[in-house]
Amino acid sequence: MQTNEQLLTAIENYLAQCESPTEPERLYAPITYSMVGGGKRLRPMLVLLACGLYTDDIRPALPAAAAVETFHNFTLLHDDIMDHAAVRRGKPSVFAKWGQNAAILSGDAMLICAYRLLTQSPEAQLPELLKVFNEMALQVCEGQQYDMDFESKPKVSVVEYMHMIELKTSVLLAGSTVIGALLGGAPEEDRRKLRRFATELGLAFQLQDDLLDSYGDERLGKAIGGDILEGKKTYLMITAMSHADEPDREVLRSTAKNPKLTDAEKIAAVKAVYDRYDIPRLTEQQISVRFDRALALLDTLTTDPQRVRQLKEFSKSLMGRKK
Repeated sequence: MQTNEQLLTAIENYLAQCESPTEPERLYAPITYSMVGGGKRLRPMLVLLACGLYTDDIRPALPAAAAVETFHNFTLLHDDIMDHAAVRRGKPSVFAKWGQNAAILSGDAMLICAYRLLTQSPEAQLPELLKVFNEMALQVCEGQQYDMDFESKPKVSVVEYMHMIELKTSVLLAGSTVIGALLGGAPEEDRRKLRRFATELGLAFQLQDDLLDSYGDERLGKAIGGDILEGKKTYLMITAMSHADEPDREVLRSTAKNPKLTDAEKIAAVKAVYDRYDIPRLTEQQISVRFDRALALLDTLTTDPQRVRQLKEFSKSLMGRKK
């Protein structure tokens, strides 16, 4: 059984071997740029860890691991166009560096490359892999559309928000995990449990991201308060709107668009409302519920507990937890 460090090295080495052509440069250079230093490699790690729950040979899962990572980065290229985002992972986004047309076309090529990588998986399992991948890919698009719809929707409920982040964030983690489990030979009931595990983990992960955006540390690599300045309907904002009185709701509704306030004043005003209604604690409570539920599902798998422990430790590292 390989360590998490060895699995990550295997992913990086495999991705390095999947280098794009050099010409036409404006098509392939953005792909290489976006794939280098690509964050946590969370999704391909879940492919390999889920596969490793049932076998020591994770090599057949490497093409699928590369496929989900390529697909994930494709979605980021198009997300940055829709959000007019100038920065991605601390450097200029493809949209900012090469322009909208290049980001669209390079993203399209990445999607095609993702499917090409997936087809290098074992032939006997390919029909089921494609079924999972296609369902995952379409649901990610559905989640992105809901997210955009929320920008103009006057009121969004917590239930609606949780459904959106399940589609936009969790289904890609769930699909990656199920794909890995399929390649490892997991029984159907275990695959069902692993899908739910990754869904709950994804919800906890996104809620934590919401919380850190307002209450995190700038050393994490992102400015604090970006969601507040954009007026985004995050879990914190939606929960605060449901708890606040009308004067405080008006603060939440209007602060981001108030031209008389500096960015620092806007962030402080909204966070003051959050603090008044104990929103950080309520968010942390929801994160814990989702994360504990995810770990509990792992305890019901039919495989070796030592293999499960490795996946648990990886999950805890994502959430910054020691226990």
